[in-house]
Order: sequence, then C-alpha cells, then structure tokens
Amino acid sequence: MSIAPDRTSGERALRHICEICGKDEVLLPSEAFDSGWDYPPRMGHFGIISPRTCGDCPMDGTLWWALTSGARAQDLTEAQQATADRIQGEPETILP
Repeated sequence: MSIAPDRTSGERALRHICEICGKDEVLLPSEAFDSGWDYPPRMGHFGIISPRTCGDCPMDGTLWWALTSGARAQDLTEAQQATADRIQGEPETILP
C-alpha cells in the first residue's frame, strides 16, 4: 500500500500496531476507526500517550493504563518503552 494520500478522502495510510496482541496493519485512519482501532488521528493525537489497540484487545495492558495506574518510567517493560518511543515519534514512526 502506498503512503500517498487516498485520492477520495485525502487520508494517508499508516501502520496500526496493537500494544496487546501485536497485530500490525496498514490502514487508512477511517478504516482503522471503523474496525475499532484506538489510534490517532481519529482517536487521540499523535505524540500523546493514549492506548494503541486493535478492536479486539482491552486497554488494561497498555502503556497508557500503566502510567495512569501509577507506573514510573523504571517500572515500564521493554515493550511499553518501545511503544512510548514510537508514540513520541508519530506520525513518522508509523509510516508504512
């Protein structure tokens, strides 16, 4: 799939990576939203910590959940730290 904007909607395809199950799909933001993904730009904002999940997984294992539950930086798993790094670099880090 090309990273050029869709001719009809003007949207650009992005990688959507579920923090919980690891599902990795290249979708237009409207397709992702319609499939239940919690992902910017339709859900939340690029660069801001919020859940990055597919439509099948819960939020209670996400980086966002850990931080809102009181986790400190040193408490994060390697996967959660990688998610934080990816989110901080969005949207560049999720271009296909």
